[in-house]
Amino acid sequence: MTTEINFDGIVGPSHNFAGLSHGNLAATQNAGTPSYPRRAALEGIDKMRACLALGLSQGILLPHDRPDDRWLAALATTYADAPPLLRAQAMSASAMWAANAATVSPAADAADGRCHLTPANLVTMPHRSHEAAYTARQLALAFADPAHFAHHPPVPAPFGDEGAANHMRLAPAHGDAGVEVFVYGVAGGAFPARQSRDASAAIARAHGLDPARTVFVEQSPAAIAAGAFHNDVVAVANERVLFVHEQAFADPAAAYAAIRAAAPWVDIVEVPADRVSLAQAVKSYLFNAQLVTPPDGRTTLIIPAEATADPAVANWLTAMTASNGPIRAFTTVDVRQSMANGGGPACLRLRVVADPATVDPRFLVDAAKLDRIAGVIAQRWPETIVPAQILGERPDLALVDTIRAARLALLEELELTELA
Repeated sequence: MTTEINFDGIVGPSHNFAGLSHGNLAATQNAGTPSYPRRAALEGIDKMRACLALGLSQGILLPHDRPDDRWLAALATTYADAPPLLRAQAMSASAMWAANAATVSPAADAADGRCHLTPANLVTMPHRSHEAAYTARQLALAFADPAHFAHHPPVPAPFGDEGAANHMRLAPAHGDAGVEVFVYGVAGGAFPARQSRDASAAIARAHGLDPARTVFVEQSPAAIAAGAFHNDVVAVANERVLFVHEQAFADPAAAYAAIRAAAPWVDIVEVPADRVSLAQAVKSYLFNAQLVTPPDGRTTLIIPAEATADPAVANWLTAMTASNGPIRAFTTVDVRQSMANGGGPACLRLRVVADPATVDPRFLVDAAKLDRIAGVIAQRWPETIVPAQILGERPDLALVDTIRAARLALLEELELTELA
């Protein structure tokens, strides 16, 4: 049976705060502080447990090999010899944010009746630009049935594509034909716009989407300048509902008109800037939430615990869910380590609408499998990484051994050693 499956990225053992993502305010503000990979990964596991408790289908994507020796070799160096910045870029665990892994179009939207996947090229940021090849390997393995899935290569450089974080889908129900909304950036002042319209259009063509059910919307330059480096920091969609900040789009009226023309049944829940400012939205990650439909049909917002710490955000959430509107409930999860590096609940997952029976079962999880994964993490993931271990004059090569051994232990536990 076709359903929405959330594939969460397991936080890798190299999780650290190097501040590599220009325009991501949380990441840059926490640069140089100690990180806690074990805690971060276990927080992610607990988030997945919360989703299972809501009755949702849950999958996983695995950490990438770090440091990325192949990438360093292409730069004519090694981890031991590389300058500190290259070392940090090669060690990045940012593949944990699976919303940037790919853009996914369900079979109901595609002309050939298959689910289409395009790995994001992530060319804007060097530390993420080397993720695409390994992401493609995982996706090809997880969704291997050619009768149900079609795989495409990443959009070529220089057209920046950052995946599902800039892509939303609306539909009467997940299995129905839907409307796909691609949000692209043009300018962000001091910060780069990471998603190009050309990349979005190329993906729409490759996926065989109906132009009448495909909408391209420009992200607000003010939102980018405020730290909304991806659209999912200021907007999220699920089935009939679009939950969006008033200042998310460059021309909100035109954007809403285009979306309503393609999806006349849409419910747009706009949060006014005078109730929750753009700065509050970015800091709280109110919109970087999982908007989901549990089996009971009550559209639910899964938000980071930090969101309710802001009185304006908390007041809006309480009023919204009490108003008998389309979003009926919210629940909080603790992903503080991810939040400190600039990624909330929505960043950690890639949504795929498919029949679970067509997916490699090694990538699907239940409570018992999550317990097994948590056991490996608790035993093998580093407890702490301090910046000097990566950025110091002499890198900590013992840390490299620990990171690699931890990841291999997880692959062995899940019988996925072909991804080693």
